[in-house]
Amino acid sequence: MKAFWCFLLGAACGGAVLMMLPKAGAHLQAASHPLHGNAAQSGRSLRAHTEENFVFTAHAPMEQVAPLFGAYKERVWSPQWDPQFIYPLPAADAQGMVFTVAHHHLHSVWVNSELNLKNGRVQYVYVIPDALVTVVTLNLKPEGNQTLVEVHYDRTALTPEADAQVSEMARQDHDSGPEWQTQINQYLEKHKGS
Repeated sequence: MKAFWCFLLGAACGGAVLMMLPKAGAHLQAASHPLHGNAAQSGRSLRAHTEENFVFTAHAPMEQVAPLFGAYKERVWSPQWDPQFIYPLPAADAQGMVFTVAHHHLHSVWVNSELNLKNGRVQYVYVIPDALVTVVTLNLKPEGNQTLVEVHYDRTALTPEADAQVSEMARQDHDSGPEWQTQINQYLEKHKGS
């Protein structure tokens, strides 16, 4: 009976530790859960997964900057950005918008999962079929008459052939902050007061 209580106490303490470390707990659960399977047990190899962040400052208040990260409105400051809207039509920035974007010979399907401009949070999930999945999360914070913009890219390859592409895209993500800052601030400067 003493062994039972020691086991129960150990399980409770272990559960408490996992609750305090949700990311570690999720990884441990996924690794040990038979329905999800362990990559080694299923005969599959791990796919490339990257997480990259960058931060920049936009030289305008958040109320002016936040709308510029809706997929439709982003076209005004990002010259290569050309989303083809599926929903809504006519094209407009709205929670749950769906659109496609050309990537050379491939096309990605994008879904907006969060568009909370008042609180400065925007998120998109996009898939390049049989290649990769990307989650793009933007957090905006007012800093006086400027806005701090934090961008987080989470990419996962879906096939072995896409592993190298995900790694290369992560390198590009890492270096994108200055380009985004220059483009958006040039637009804001040009349209100051309008």
